Order: sequence, then C-alpha cells, then structure tokens
Amino acid sequence: MIPFNRPTVAPRQLDFVSEAFASGHLSGDGDFTKRAAAHLEHLHDGATVLLTTSCTAALELSALLLELQPGDEVIVPSFTFVSSANAFAVMGARLVFVDIDPVTLNLDPAEVAKVIGPRTRAVVAVNYGGVAAVTDDLLELARRHDVVIIEDNAHGLFGSDAGRPLGTRAALSTLSFHETKNVTCGEGGALVINDERYVERAEILREKGTNRSRFFRGMVDKYTWIDVGSSYLMSDVNAAILLAQLEHSEVIQARRRSAVRTYATELADWASSIGVVLPHEHFDAGSPYHLFPLLLPDLESRTAFLAFTREHGVATTFHYIPLHSSPGGERYGSAPFGCDRAQNVSDRLARLPLFSDLAEHEVDEIVRVVRRFTP
Repeated sequence: MIPFNRPTVAPRQLDFVSEAFASGHLSGDGDFTKRAAAHLEHLHDGATVLLTTSCTAALELSALLLELQPGDEVIVPSFTFVSSANAFAVMGARLVFVDIDPVTLNLDPAEVAKVIGPRTRAVVAVNYGGVAAVTDDLLELARRHDVVIIEDNAHGLFGSDAGRPLGTRAALSTLSFHETKNVTCGEGGALVINDERYVERAEILREKGTNRSRFFRGMVDKYTWIDVGSSYLMSDVNAAILLAQLEHSEVIQARRRSAVRTYATELADWASSIGVVLPHEHFDAGSPYHLFPLLLPDLESRTAFLAFTREHGVATTFHYIPLHSSPGGERYGSAPFGCDRAQNVSDRLARLPLFSDLAEHEVDEIVRVVRRFTP
C-alpha cells in the first residue's frame, strides 16, 4: 500500500536534536528556536515569528490578541479544519460560517460581505491548498469595517501570490508543522506577526502572561505576571527538528513539485474524459505543492474512487466535513446564508498521496491506478 503520507525526515535532524540535548536547554526559546524563527522570518519578508506548540495554539494566540468579548463575531469558512473555528469559539466568540468559492475553495469575499457587520471582530481567511485567500477585495472589505484578518496559512508555507509570500498580507497569520505538512517537527506551529503593534503583547501571552521574553533580552531586571496567557512555546527539541527540515526545504519542495507536475500532466486527459476537476492552483508558480485534491462528479463517484484506489494499493482520502453542519458548529455558530458549495465540495473531494520522499515509481503507480478508475 502506498500511504497517503509519510512524514519528512531531514538529513541533519537527529544531529540537531543531539546538539539540543548536549546544550542543556530543552525548553522553549533556546538556540534552535531562535534559528528556526529567523529562517521563517526571512521567508516572511522580515515579519516577527513566534514558534508555538501547534497551529491551533497560534490561532488561539490570535484570538487572545483580539480581546474578544461576549457577542463578538468571527467569520470563518465552513470548509476548513476545526481549529480555524474552535480557537475563536473557545475564547467566547460567536462563529459566522460562510460559503466558499467553488474554484479556489477559499472563503468567498462576496459571502463575507453578506454577514460582516458591527459585531464582526475578525475574518479567518484559510489558504486552502496554498491558494491565496487574502485578496484585495477581502482586504478592502475588512478595512471598511475595521475588522482584523487572521490568515490561516497552515497549507501555504513556501507559497506566494503575485510574488509575495503567503502569510504576509494580513495582520496575523499562522503556520502548521504537523507531520502531514511540507516541513514538520511532529506537532508544532507559528504565529507570524505582520503588524508590529501586536508583537509585545503576543510575546507576553505566549509566555504564560509574563514579560519573560523581555527579561531574557535584558529589557527588564526581573519578570512577572502581567496579563492573561498560556504556555504556547515550542520546545527547543522540536525546533531542532524543524530547523533541519527548513534547511532541507529546497529538496523537499523540488520533490513535491515533481510529483504534482506528474499528476497534473498524466491525469489531465483522464480527468477531462470523466468530469473530474483537477486543482487549478498547482499550475501556478506560486504553489507550495501541499495538496493534490480531485473533485469527482458527485458523492457516489467519490466514494467509489476511494474504495477503488485503496483496493488497488493507493491510500487516497477525503477532506473536511463542513463545520456549519457539525454539532460544534451548530452550537457555537450559524450559517445565515447556508454553505451549499462547501457541502458540495466536501462530498466530491478526494486527495492523492503527496509527501517529500514519494518515489518516482510510486507516483507512476498512483497515476496508473487512478487512470483505471471510471465512475
């Protein structure tokens, strides 16, 4: 069986982990944390990057920075991972779910315009598959209503839009280093801060509500509890693994790009012949090559496709169940105008294996199996 995912292993990561243990500093904000954060800051045009225990933690930090109050609303696409919504619900926000664009699979600015109002505090723009969700239209809409955009860039590291790195157009953005991502440390994430007004308080919230970061930079002579917060720091052991993978990222991305281009080329005729939609974004030079989703004609054909490929040794899978229709979504939010397109995409979408050490013969076998499927 060709698995859906194999976590990336970088050549130097065990050496870096050994160095971390030898240093005697295993907790957060050690040397490897600083080096990994600096690498990410370079990738994000000099933005401040704070490593966290997960992308969920980074989203929670974003919610804390907004100082959400009862009655505040946060707009979220229905077609996304639960953390994009839960991180704000846990802070007391009311979620407003909106439908997606059927081509980009990102939230539709026209749908956001229908629900944005005086109670709206933020819009969570998820870059699905590494396609830019923070568009000029969305930025203008947020500016007019004095609303903060949180860019969930869990899929988008190394991606760009019109030459600009994903994760740099919103005030705050988040990253994931889960084992399914292009670079991983098992579990981890980061908050990317593009608006300097948030930096000092974000450091405090991330450090259990203390000014510990300022103390270690020599800016205060002792540190103390001064705000709410939690323990969001990534350990230096995890940061050591992450740094090794970041330093190996050119190789990782080249391998993923090769697999994606083979899929796109070799499956084009097959897809056209049976009404399957290939992901448009992977033909763009700015793709991070994170996913290769297919849209089958309907739920019945998607179910058959998953069964057929698994039966023939290829572990394909589906993706999100729309949040607005989930028990949690119904409890903590609403979808005033429905999310029919999100439901339609959820029913039809299947994903092919894509990981950094996917061998050429495995890619060829996946293509061979997929091309044999007919609805």
